[in-house]
Amino acid sequence: MKAAKLIVIYPTPTDLETFEKRYADEHVPMAVEKLAGKTRFVASLIKASVGNEKSPYHRIAEVYFPSINALEDCLKSEGGQETAGHAVEISTGGAPLFLIAEVETFDF
Repeated sequence: MKAAKLIVIYPTPTDLETFEKRYADEHVPMAVEKLAGKTRFVASLIKASVGNEKSPYHRIAEVYFPSINALEDCLKSEGGQETAGHAVEISTGGAPLFLIAEVETFDF
């Protein structure tokens, strides 16, 4: 069984300072507490886009699970629903994109 991850891509917020404060003070602790079954959480801040264009994205969150079933169970749970709703609420630049991916890892 392959591992899975939930990817949440946040567009650039209209109010950067407020978004960052709420993300750090509210959302990350909520995700850590309420996303049952997770094995890893990675929060990335987009610093640049390849080329000269400004990235339309500000943050990408990746939440890892041992399987797609564990990820789907989390999303259906009360904690998963609450955390996803909060992600939408704090995303002032538009709705975040939620993706589910199967994970393959290659170590070098």
